[in-house]
Amino acid sequence: MSELVRFSVAMPEDLLAQFDSLVARRGLAKNRSEVIRDLIREALIDEQWHDPDATIVGTLTLVFDHHASDLQNKLDQIQHSAHDKIISTMHIHLDSHNCLEIIAMRGSSAEITSISESLLGVKGVKHGHLAATTTGSSL
Repeated sequence: MSELVRFSVAMPEDLLAQFDSLVARRGLAKNRSEVIRDLIREALIDEQWHDPDATIVGTLTLVFDHHASDLQNKLDQIQHSAHDKIISTMHIHLDSHNCLEIIAMRGSSAEITSISESLLGVKGVKHGHLAATTTGSSL
């Protein structure tokens, strides 16, 4: 880790009060500096996600009714065609009809987004969400 550099920030008092409330919600181990570092990293990760060539990682969470016609087969076909980008999957039976699938992926932002959109677009998928992060190498 590089050497820490101090800098000052001016902000309205009510904004600082809201920020201090955020710091308190994040737990005893966090202080203003740590939360600001977290927010800066989050902004840098978001920026990296917008670069279609950047290598990123993400998790796609899907909820679907496994009784939907040929749904699991369609999901499997998409995942097999992207086997080199999919790191791992976890399949969870929520009840007698609904399943949760979590898919960890690594690749370019454009590739991960495309795979996610293909899976989310399968008829029978009730809900899904792509959570994006970084490999951490640039932070």
